[in-house]
Amino acid sequence: MSSTAVNTEAARRRWAESLGFLALSETQRFLLLALLIGMFSGLLVVLFHIAIEVLSWSSLGALAGRFHFVRLLSPAVGAVLAVFVVRKLFPLARGSGVNQTKIAIYSSDGYVSSSTIFGKFIGCAISIGSGNSLGPEDPSLQMGAGVASYIGRFFHLPRNSMRLIAPVGAAAGIAAAFNTPITGVLFVMEEVLADWSATAVGSIVIAAVSAVVTMRAFLGNDPLFRIPSFELTHASELAVYAGIGVVGGVLSALFISVIEEMKKRIDRIPSWRHYALPAIAGFLTGVVGLWFPEVMGAGYEAINSALHGQFVWEVLLYLGLAKLLVTLLAFTAETPGGMFAPALFTGAMVGGALGGLAHRFWPFGAAPPEAFMLVGMGTFFAGVFRAPITSIFMIFEVSASYVIILPVMIANITAYLISRALHPLPFFKMLAQLEGVNLPSAEEKRTLQPMRVEDAMQASTGEVEPGVKLFPDETLDAAMRLLAINPRIQVVSRLHADLLLGTLTLDDVHKAYGVSERQEARI
Repeated sequence: MSSTAVNTEAARRRWAESLGFLALSETQRFLLLALLIGMFSGLLVVLFHIAIEVLSWSSLGALAGRFHFVRLLSPAVGAVLAVFVVRKLFPLARGSGVNQTKIAIYSSDGYVSSSTIFGKFIGCAISIGSGNSLGPEDPSLQMGAGVASYIGRFFHLPRNSMRLIAPVGAAAGIAAAFNTPITGVLFVMEEVLADWSATAVGSIVIAAVSAVVTMRAFLGNDPLFRIPSFELTHASELAVYAGIGVVGGVLSALFISVIEEMKKRIDRIPSWRHYALPAIAGFLTGVVGLWFPEVMGAGYEAINSALHGQFVWEVLLYLGLAKLLVTLLAFTAETPGGMFAPALFTGAMVGGALGGLAHRFWPFGAAPPEAFMLVGMGTFFAGVFRAPITSIFMIFEVSASYVIILPVMIANITAYLISRALHPLPFFKMLAQLEGVNLPSAEEKRTLQPMRVEDAMQASTGEVEPGVKLFPDETLDAAMRLLAINPRIQVVSRLHADLLLGTLTLDDVHKAYGVSERQEARI
């Protein structure tokens, strides 16, 4: 080890000792690190938002006000610069961020390089700030995971702790980006970890809360959206909300299918596409932006304006469809940025348009379109990302209204079920498979339950003899490892170990899995 490395290591240890870090238990150290990760991730997200706002004001505000062609060219120039940053300078920063964080957790023990943080910050700030129709939340999630990974390496955490610390940073990053701590926790548990294990929940919650507190200390306590009061004027409105869920589900399934098909076709194009397609997509975004400037960038200001009745329902529909188009172009061209903000924008505008129609023509009376916008905001999100619990609590968290819970649940679950029926593959799972990566999915765990011993055992009577025993609720995969060395296993009750319920053999397992005799011979 070089003298510089020795001195650095000694400095780290002295700093840790001065904080009393080494005297704490392992659990206490992990919780303290979660607090630090939340603070640093929150600060990084603050700087990220400021950078996007400064670039947006410069390119789409001041210059576009003086020279109209700037609005036309800004997204194209920004897309090319952003792609150059992530392909040439920081190649590990490619992708939206969610799948890359999952890969880091499951295949590299939570390692996210420090260069990824810088590349994601610079590339996505340029891309979104110049007007490309993408969002900052997915990149914030990966940057948070990068911050956590760096802090974990700084304190030389063991391998098992490094795997747990990346999701802690991911929750902090997305919670600060959304300004919603509960949403950050739920999305990481539902999508990134694809598990509801309680092992890291405490640390994830602490990181998410501290990140949001840090963010609010600099940017204020105002929520992401300025929500008007919500009222359910008539019970029949629930049918309208279900209809919004139907439209959101169909639209989200179509969106996933189109992206999948476009990416398959684009992969056949030679390497010149890496810069040409983002430039074309950015230029077309600028063309659309000449008529609908609201679709450029993340679009949060447009959502806030629409929530306060500044657009008629026809304009809301045009904005939703235009946003869908330019997002498809930007994302399939691999322009750096995330998908969460466009999903919220599309859902909000389509929901508001349907609400405007209901307000005019629904025979029993309906609330103003703004109420339907708020509910519609989560439907497209739930349908695309297959995170229904996150989408429900996100709308509840930003609205702070208990009355909205029932309409949101009806609309979001409807959208989720319809989208899953029309396109069974979730969005992030689809992207991973196109890249040749198999990542765990929470939806698969919800729908594909493992087979249990009781599904294959043969009932029998008699006394329990000495030998290998299993409980009926254990998985067949676990039984297979025992059957490799034991031809017959006794299945006994969990409550009474002396009570024999049945027996299990390798033939029983093969029949349960539907394996033919010819396949059995091969096995």
